[in-house]
Amino acid sequence: MISAEQNDLITRAGRGTPAGTLLRCYWQPVALSEELRGPRPLRPVQLMGQHFVLFRDESGRVGLLDRDCPHRGADLAYGRLENGGLRCAFHGWLFDATGQCLETPAEPAGSKLCTRIRQGAYPVVEKSGIVFAYIGEGEPPAFPEFDCFVAPDSHTFAFKGLWECNWLQALEVGMDPAHASFLHRFYEDEDTSESYGKQFRGASADSELAITQVLREYDRPDIAAEPAPYGMKLTTLRKLSEQQTHVRVTNVVFPQAFVIPMSSEMTISQWHVPVDDTHCYWYAIFTSFSGPVDKEQMREQRLQTIELPLYTSRKNKRNEYGYSVEEQLTQTYTGMGQDINVHDQWACESMGPIQDRTREHLGTTDKGIMLYRRMLVKAIEAAQAGEAVPMQPTAEDAGTLTGPPSIDGVAAADRAASYCEEADRARRQASDWASARLAA
Repeated sequence: MISAEQNDLITRAGRGTPAGTLLRCYWQPVALSEELRGPRPLRPVQLMGQHFVLFRDESGRVGLLDRDCPHRGADLAYGRLENGGLRCAFHGWLFDATGQCLETPAEPAGSKLCTRIRQGAYPVVEKSGIVFAYIGEGEPPAFPEFDCFVAPDSHTFAFKGLWECNWLQALEVGMDPAHASFLHRFYEDEDTSESYGKQFRGASADSELAITQVLREYDRPDIAAEPAPYGMKLTTLRKLSEQQTHVRVTNVVFPQAFVIPMSSEMTISQWHVPVDDTHCYWYAIFTSFSGPVDKEQMREQRLQTIELPLYTSRKNKRNEYGYSVEEQLTQTYTGMGQDINVHDQWACESMGPIQDRTREHLGTTDKGIMLYRRMLVKAIEAAQAGEAVPMQPTAEDAGTLTGPPSIDGVAAADRAASYCEEADRARRQASDWASARLAA
């Protein structure tokens, strides 16, 4: 249980807030690359309460600018993409992707006003189908050489969704392994060979045991949480018999992402990014170690529950998340369908726009959440003091941050402690792109 003041400290992300100051030290996802396709590659973006406009110019360069025109404050999201930049529809002022004003056409001939005008502009990088932006002070950190960032484009797929709650409670569900045995419980096990693109519907690695059966029948896991160079490693063990143990290793990448197994061949790297204090987007990169990702199938699956253009959930608080009494009695623990993202969304949104942590009572299985909050508070205090914060790799350091390994499988009981490392290495050795990294 924490105080209201402590809760505000770790949840509020606006400009000038302690947590907001920390989060601005990192690259943040702001859009999917697919959102900058079509005849008008421009999108308004809200990040941590600030408003921007994201666009791709005729040369393919991506720019992120403050949304209000520096002339009279008109909305640049309605501007014209032309002549190498974004032109305000109010008076025609033109800005390139760096924020430099190129033209002030209504001014007298020979005017040099445009040379003195710069719009707020921010570094952007496209990685594996996601546009990342840096809106903090100073130089941004390098990108770690995690699998999701170095796998070939053919082996990754990116998507996102909007939740109506604070970013922190959305993130914390990813460091709570115990909830999967309840929130994501299915009373029947599907054919695991038909599980492509579906989380918690396949078989655990090195077995034919459906993950749904493991979660349903072994609901008292042994959870270990430990600091790691990238943030935190969570190891969850479920004893299946005297001979076998189910091992699930997940990771929290500081400050607001996690890397988890989706199947024996695919991992998910997912960020929870504040739109403002009461809304957040999850951005996910699915990374395959075997063959190329079937992007069309993955996208079609997600569009069954996600509605464009804002990537909002078709099942939400206004339609009770599709809740069915009959389904809850016979098919799923929640009665809210087969998509676990909907389950997680309900759990997080049901806490309120910002969870009141003064009323919570954490248990033993919440050790990951408790460790993360200590790390978060320490980092917030460091950022406030102008000191170094975690996960700020230089270009030279980025190569030392690989993986991180994320596995869901069944091990011999006496090898459970080493299973993740062994299974991860075997998976990489069998992978065209990941084996090349091992050889290097």
